[in-house]
Amino acid sequence: MAQSGAGKRIVLTGGSGKAGRHVVPHLLEKGYKILNLDLVDYPDPKAGVTTLKCDLSDSGQVFNALTSHYGFEGYDEGAPPSPPDAIFHMAAYARNLLVPDNETFRGNVLSTYNIIEAGSKLGVKKIITCSSETVYGVCFSEGDTDYHSFPLEEDYDVDPMDTYALSKICGERTARTFARRYKNDIYVLRVGNVVEPHEYERDFPKHVGQPMTRKRNAWSYIDARDLGQICDLAIQKDGLGFQIFNATNDTITTKETTKEFLAKNAPGTKITREMGEYEAPLSNRKIREVLGFKDVHDWRKYYKV
Repeated sequence: MAQSGAGKRIVLTGGSGKAGRHVVPHLLEKGYKILNLDLVDYPDPKAGVTTLKCDLSDSGQVFNALTSHYGFEGYDEGAPPSPPDAIFHMAAYARNLLVPDNETFRGNVLSTYNIIEAGSKLGVKKIITCSSETVYGVCFSEGDTDYHSFPLEEDYDVDPMDTYALSKICGERTARTFARRYKNDIYVLRVGNVVEPHEYERDFPKHVGQPMTRKRNAWSYIDARDLGQICDLAIQKDGLGFQIFNATNDTITTKETTKEFLAKNAPGTKITREMGEYEAPLSNRKIREVLGFKDVHDWRKYYKV
């Protein structure tokens, strides 16, 4: 595997979580050196990844962590550590109903602000932060609501009614603000429903057999391993300033073609352009065209229709 990250140092937040434990191995294979900021240790002690326990809602801890050694070997280098080459911010309350809504908002907004502010002021030229599919307004809506149009693309008028998605929109605006001020690259990934390898066999019989269970996720997903590829591609692509990318795999999670399925199950929703035969309604066209993302882990490889 090509060592696109050879010699580059990343601070990654939330690397011990559901997506992080699949993203980290991909980035290690690419040659990156990683410091994981989390509240729990990275689950594989053999990976050689240092976890620095850090409260990201404390700006002092964040500034300090971004200029920390990546391990004890750093003390042999004879100089204080410099800021990282890139930051990938995944850590967050991952959904509503983990903590009260006001804490979801406080924790997510403040941690994203602190990471972007500290990274920008320390001169980090590449910051990638995670937003969410929920900003498209249906995932955590009250009752059965509909999308305004398909495909869901990055210029969509996002209008959620829940606290988690609101916190993510605040993070997107924070990224735009600091990218304008500091002229650095800050890319926001609107991450789809994250699927781990073992979840295909467990969950997809229900999802494919009862597709309306996937409406809140726009019948779309992101394989946790492919999220690692997206992070690598985002680090490699310089000079775009502030950008938002849908981070999803290519295809709809239904047996039927996209056109057939949406005509039957979302007949009142406007279609704004011709879509690919099995294109996911939460479209990743921009990330394919701009960053060169190639879907490796299509769900049909793991669950046969």
